[in-house]
Amino acid sequence: MGIFPFFGTKSFSHGIHPDYHKEETADARIRRLRFPPRLYLHLDQFIGAPSRPVVRKGQEVVRGEPIAEPDGNGSVPLHAPATGTVQGFELIPSVRGPRTRAIVIDVHEGSSQEVLYATPHQIALLPHEELIWAIQRTGIVGLGGAAFPTHVKYMSMPGYDDENRCLIVNGAECEPFLTADHRVMLEQPREIIRGINYAMRASRTQYAIIGIEDNKLDAVEALQKHIMRQLPISIEVVKAKYPQGAEKMLVHALLGRDVEPGKLPGSVNAVVSNVGTLAQLGALLPRGEGLIERVMTVVGAGVKKPGNYRVPIGAPLSFILREVGYSGNQAKVILGGPMMGMTVSDLNTPVTKGVSGILVLDEPDVSGEKTKIWPCIKCSRCVGACPMRLNPSMLGLLAIKRQYEKMQDSFNLQSCFECGCCSFVCPSHIPLVQYFRIAKAINRERADT
Repeated sequence: MGIFPFFGTKSFSHGIHPDYHKEETADARIRRLRFPPRLYLHLDQFIGAPSRPVVRKGQEVVRGEPIAEPDGNGSVPLHAPATGTVQGFELIPSVRGPRTRAIVIDVHEGSSQEVLYATPHQIALLPHEELIWAIQRTGIVGLGGAAFPTHVKYMSMPGYDDENRCLIVNGAECEPFLTADHRVMLEQPREIIRGINYAMRASRTQYAIIGIEDNKLDAVEALQKHIMRQLPISIEVVKAKYPQGAEKMLVHALLGRDVEPGKLPGSVNAVVSNVGTLAQLGALLPRGEGLIERVMTVVGAGVKKPGNYRVPIGAPLSFILREVGYSGNQAKVILGGPMMGMTVSDLNTPVTKGVSGILVLDEPDVSGEKTKIWPCIKCSRCVGACPMRLNPSMLGLLAIKRQYEKMQDSFNLQSCFECGCCSFVCPSHIPLVQYFRIAKAINRERADT
């Protein structure tokens, strides 16, 4: 199956076209970052129940060895990213802000850091339930940022055959500055295609479509060379627009199916996986190894060696920034891209499985007139930009009045996936996404009491 002939025309309504700033790292080949002297492995670095430690203080572990087991079907294990000694368990700053429990490993400097723990699988011989179990044991979660356990996503697909059941492979990477997925598509096409085959079998999907934005045609070419004719895998090029990589937007662009508010792509016979996730699946599953590192983009003001790096999970931000030659003073550090990424204030925060990039903005970028918030002028730009067709202006006004329940009950707050389009186009610089995150959190707390 080939490339969609009218490439670059498939898309969705609304959205925005920010400056992408990808030229600095798009041609930078993936390089391996050296190991820090100490790693910090959060037990809750994914959506689902935190992992349970299976190691003790003072225990020596080898690279790839399980150090925490899943706590139920919705959880995944953690593996040692490096050979070393368990220093203990501490409360460490997290991407989400609060300190959470983490396993601390002192890395052995003299070790070759080969992967010394693996349980190879003959994938073709595994029945479906054992295949799902094998995927869970790799500890793979969605590497596009959501960090949703991959085995749960595939397991949640209904167990019947349907010719319309599709695996959508997300190669859009629509966030500005980030180019890690682009480089993975160029440098690991075999692993991606292998991972697609495993994912199709696990999710019981009948065919796969790889969606790539029209500013990455070299990735289209690289992947097309590795798709054999008999495989039910095609590539379709979609319009470069933000947030094209959001799963509901990509499902609409590629399949013409609309996922209803509160529903998942499975409700329209689709499942979406990021290309980085599938590359790891293709590489780790047959060898029976765990996810211990990931590719991420490191870029921004003061970064002397911007690029795409293979970084061990648990490496502190301070160490990574030193390795890339960061020499700034006051700065804003964002984990992920500028639109949906999370700002961190503590550089002792370690990277987790879901971190796709580190973006540094220096003082001129984060200060000045642009940060002053003005009253809403009812211009409706946010309404025209919202891909979910919400009314961010009204939601923002309700948030200011703390009418959080009304935001949810009358204006469909839960459909917002915090893409940031509304905040981006707002001439008053109102931090709408931050308002919506607070409202959601308060509504969740009220629902739990």
